[in-house]
Amino acid sequence: MLTAAPLIPLDDVPAALRGAALAIGNFDGMHRGHHALLAAGRREADARGMPALMLTFEPHPRTVLRPGEPLFRLTPLPAKARLAAAFGLDGVVVATFNGDFAKVSAEAFVADVLVDRLGIAAVIVGHDFQFGHDRLGSPAFLVEASGRYGFSTSVVGAVTDAMGTPYSASGIRRLLGEGDIRAANAELGYRWFVIGAVQHGDKRGRELGYPTANIRLPADCGLALGIYAVTLTRADGRVLPAVASYGRRPTFDNGAVILEVHVFDFAGDLYGEEVAVTFHAFLRGEERFTSIEALIAQMDRDSLAARAILKAAGPGSAVDARLAGGSDIADAEAIA
Repeated sequence: MLTAAPLIPLDDVPAALRGAALAIGNFDGMHRGHHALLAAGRREADARGMPALMLTFEPHPRTVLRPGEPLFRLTPLPAKARLAAAFGLDGVVVATFNGDFAKVSAEAFVADVLVDRLGIAAVIVGHDFQFGHDRLGSPAFLVEASGRYGFSTSVVGAVTDAMGTPYSASGIRRLLGEGDIRAANAELGYRWFVIGAVQHGDKRGRELGYPTANIRLPADCGLALGIYAVTLTRADGRVLPAVASYGRRPTFDNGAVILEVHVFDFAGDLYGEEVAVTFHAFLRGEERFTSIEALIAQMDRDSLAARAILKAAGPGSAVDARLAGGSDIADAEAIA
């Protein structure tokens, strides 16, 4: 499995990573639109012999500015770090976003964050990037400021699908909330995955002949409840085919939502291990069964369907291959 890029607090950027080409954004989803920024940053860094970094904000600014509106986070920091490594970035700089940071003016952001703390040589942003207090900073502001402070600014235009619609995190959240995994993965440019530690459960799956690795996802996860064809990637990089339930177990306790992953033909112990679960396809919605026998019969059918889907799945995109630990991508355009 690909080693994640280091997560670096804004105030602890090592000297060796100063003077970098820096892509800036929230990067929730790290979708195809973001790919263009990251690939542009890597190309700029290679051309000028400098590190390539991305700067992101934690928590997501919307959760600070609009705390009453829950936000389904598509790519928490551990996922961003793995995806950053897939694009060959040297690190992910993390700025703590809070009330004080929200008050920083656009000019102060450039002078203090970009110039003083990071010493950047090049900045790469999207055409709709806004920053600073009251979002008064813009790509045009960065271009003007770069002339005064001595760095370059590249502005990447909108990246759209075949219908001309720009890729967006909000659109991908909607697709995942509807269980449309295939469409969400197409917009992401890789198969959506989650990362978590395997926990002890009530062992009910074992009694049914379907032992599961249980993973509790963040409360803000908006994934549709249901059954999925997935793969589970272990810490050592082994990728195992599986079927998963994300839901409340309505046949039993209708309790808290949890991800339960049944790994095919596996008898080992995963407790406490951090794993990645990658979603390939949605099989069906969550159901309540009138008998245990009916539930097991449906689980048998789900397993057969998941096995067939995973057998035909193939390696996925260039990003998927890189996440699995494949060789470096020679041409950044291949994943942009």
